[in-house]
Amino acid sequence: MKRQELSGARQVLRQVETVIQGKREVVRKVFLAMLAGGHILIEDVPGTGKTTLALAFSRALSLEFGRIQFTPDVLPSDVTGFTMYQQQTGKFVFKRGAAFCNLLLADEINRASPKTQSALLEVMEEGQITVDGVSHPLPQPHIVIATQNPAGSGGTHPLPESQMDRFLMRISIGYPDMDSEIEMLRQRRTAAPLEVVEPVLDAGGLLALRQAVTQVEIHPSIYRYTVKLAAATRDHPDIAVGVSPRGTLALTRVAQAVAMAAGRSFVLPDDVDLCFLDVCAHRVSLQPRSAAQGKTAEQVLQGVLQEVPTPAVAAAQ
Repeated sequence: MKRQELSGARQVLRQVETVIQGKREVVRKVFLAMLAGGHILIEDVPGTGKTTLALAFSRALSLEFGRIQFTPDVLPSDVTGFTMYQQQTGKFVFKRGAAFCNLLLADEINRASPKTQSALLEVMEEGQITVDGVSHPLPQPHIVIATQNPAGSGGTHPLPESQMDRFLMRISIGYPDMDSEIEMLRQRRTAAPLEVVEPVLDAGGLLALRQAVTQVEIHPSIYRYTVKLAAATRDHPDIAVGVSPRGTLALTRVAQAVAMAAGRSFVLPDDVDLCFLDVCAHRVSLQPRSAAQGKTAEQVLQGVLQEVPTPAVAAAQ
């Protein structure tokens, strides 16, 4: 990776961290998902900074920002757009939906109807929108940050496993520690939080970083290690549905992003381990008896990491 590209990536992180206090690891994970070319699902209670996080990244990366506050009456056409007849010209004109932006915040996606959820997830997968037989490419890069509130499930439609699998990573922000929250209060006493975020990269710069990620070398033993981890989830007594092939693809791509962010041109087993839970926990379903015993997907996958032997890959290739 070129030194200039690495410097640009670090500047983006510094800018976002000025407004997301005490959550360096969360900011880093979201940016890794962006570098890997995927979408992010954030599960957390209201008020922990999900919207601020998305806005900060859009400003630091000079990306066009869009937002949908999902409610049961939001329609698929609100996401994708629609064609309407213009009486003055006698022609049908396409009106763009909210998805036509670089970074889309899909707030409380589980409050939308399954039909609307499917429309958004199709957009995420295809990178284009087809309305009335006409395809409309989305701006690139196109990133979706979707949020879910784990508390208060009334009137919600949980995403099924097949749709959860479309998100590259699932993370949680969590409450800040005391010092970080005090600093947040002090900082925002006189200024809006996003005023301090400066653009340090643009869409072209992010696309260049993504291209650099694809050039990171993966040793054959890393491929085998990734597949062994996935296979261990498919045969695990606590897991009903294991990690899919889409999951192994996601895991290798994020591991490449981890390596690139560290300034390396090759992936190490530690890179895979570092992102394994965030990439794979939402892709597995526990056996009912295991869930009833209070086990979580993260706990079970942590055990998988300990059970599967780590390959011996040299720190320099």
